[in-house]
Amino acid sequence: MSILFLTAAGAAPEAAAQFGLIPALKEGGPISIAIFSVMVIMSVFSFYIMFTKLFEQRKVLNQYNDVRAQFWRAATLEEGAVKLDKNSAYRQVVDDAIQAKKQHSLLTDPVEAHDWLHGAMARSEDSINNKLSSGLPFLATVGATAPFVGLLGTVIGIYSALIKIGIAGQADIGKIAGPVGEALIMTAIGLFVAVPAVLAYNWLQARNKTIARSLATFSNDVLGYISSGGRVKPAVPAAAPAGKPAPAAAKK
Repeated sequence: MSILFLTAAGAAPEAAAQFGLIPALKEGGPISIAIFSVMVIMSVFSFYIMFTKLFEQRKVLNQYNDVRAQFWRAATLEEGAVKLDKNSAYRQVVDDAIQAKKQHSLLTDPVEAHDWLHGAMARSEDSINNKLSSGLPFLATVGATAPFVGLLGTVIGIYSALIKIGIAGQADIGKIAGPVGEALIMTAIGLFVAVPAVLAYNWLQARNKTIARSLATFSNDVLGYISSGGRVKPAVPAAAPAGKPAPAAAKK
């Protein structure tokens, strides 16, 4: 009894070693290896885009906090722009608005100042939104195609396995289950590549919409400020008096 148990235990690792990703790639041959390599590249680029876009979005969202805290406290747009980071998305909108205001006086054809400024600032917003959206189509493409790429690897693996089984002339379940199960690994890999890409795409798109709304609101405020000669601007949050603790830190 113990001899049979030890024999079965020793045979289990050997049987397990015959299955897995590497045997599946060998079963499918060079085509399966190429498909697997493509899915690895798709996954690597997907995660790279996801983290870089997340960093860019976080940076712009933090810049909006600076706008609310500092920009509208300045006496002029020029002074407010100086308070913002040089590479800030909101600094770009302000600079483009100031430049458009100067250019309007140079126009020879009669164009409404409001329309001219609105068009210039809309172009500025579009350039920022396009930069934030760059790379997201790749995530959508990966999410849509990776399962089918994995399925192609599965089909090729099963086809190769069936050919070998036909040549061997043995069609018992033990000969079929292994190669077919190995081929199905490619479909699972395709899903593992596609699902994170789809989730990242939807999440990043939602955050981009939030940023686009804040840019549109800020652009409208700047336009109103310029059109009214500085008389119209959003309410500025009251600053906490220096040397006094914030209300949240009050003693019980």
